[in-house]
Amino acid sequence: MAGMTTGSTSRADANRLRILDVALAELLRDPDASMDQIARAAGVVRRTVYGHFPSREALISTLVDGAVEAVEAAHAAGREGARDPAEAVARSTVAVWEVADRYRILVALAQRSVTVQGIRERLAPTRAAGTELLRSGLEQGVFSSPLPPEALAYVHEQMLFALMEAVNDGLLAAQEAGRSAAVTLLTAAGVPASRATSLVAELSD
Repeated sequence: MAGMTTGSTSRADANRLRILDVALAELLRDPDASMDQIARAAGVVRRTVYGHFPSREALISTLVDGAVEAVEAAHAAGREGARDPAEAVARSTVAVWEVADRYRILVALAQRSVTVQGIRERLAPTRAAGTELLRSGLEQGVFSSPLPPEALAYVHEQMLFALMEAVNDGLLAAQEAGRSAAVTLLTAAGVPASRATSLVAELSD
């Protein structure tokens, strides 16, 4: 009986992961994709999708949670080995964008389906790490801004959201967006544009 339970649980977990993967692909293709569309694309009945996710909002919320976890890991990995705060911002931004690009449609969907406060809460650990990085850069004179680090971290966060929306709207090429985002965040922190551009170019090389 235990074996049957384990097998059943494994199948349920596999179904859940497949639904999430298919849902993300379907939402990238059609941001208004319904639960019915997602169920058909996943090759399951609608009841199976609702068994894992009671509503479309719950499904999108779960996708957002996964995206935030991936962003946190990328942000941490990008900061490792950086020579100074400017390089850390550049590396972490490029690393985050590589992950966020896959999930960028969720930014628009989350604004409609998940409360703004909920999004802010999800991003709190990444924002805290970014705040400390900015604080260090401001104290060292690497960055220059009239804003305190906490406020500057919010500015960086919202700029990334805006750039994702620009890609969604076809205003910015996805393949260029990561490098552009890194330069934009560095200049917003007071790094001269020439230095920001050359630093990001070094990372790209």
